[in-house]
Amino acid sequence: MDKKTEEFYIRLKEELSTTSVWPSEYLYKFIVPSELKKILEIESAFNNMGAVIKTTQSKTGKYTSVSVDVQMQNPDAVIAKYIEVSGIEGIISL
Repeated sequence: MDKKTEEFYIRLKEELSTTSVWPSEYLYKFIVPSELKKILEIESAFNNMGAVIKTTQSKTGKYTSVSVDVQMQNPDAVIAKYIEVSGIEGIISL
């Protein structure tokens, strides 16, 4: 992980710690190329967590937005999921 990414996660953890009471609902938003394999990789990362997952394809069909609403235990768990899905090629976390 590069220094810029590490600093981002440190700031995110501080913000989540001060703005939410944990455990809490957290909404992840991702954009991936519209390939079933990539969408399924995101879904499997949240498998058995009771997540509500919604997908919306772009007008051109080239990209798919994936929203994941899930109960998370703490800011560290939120960040761990971001790191877990960051290995999916072409993913953009919003």
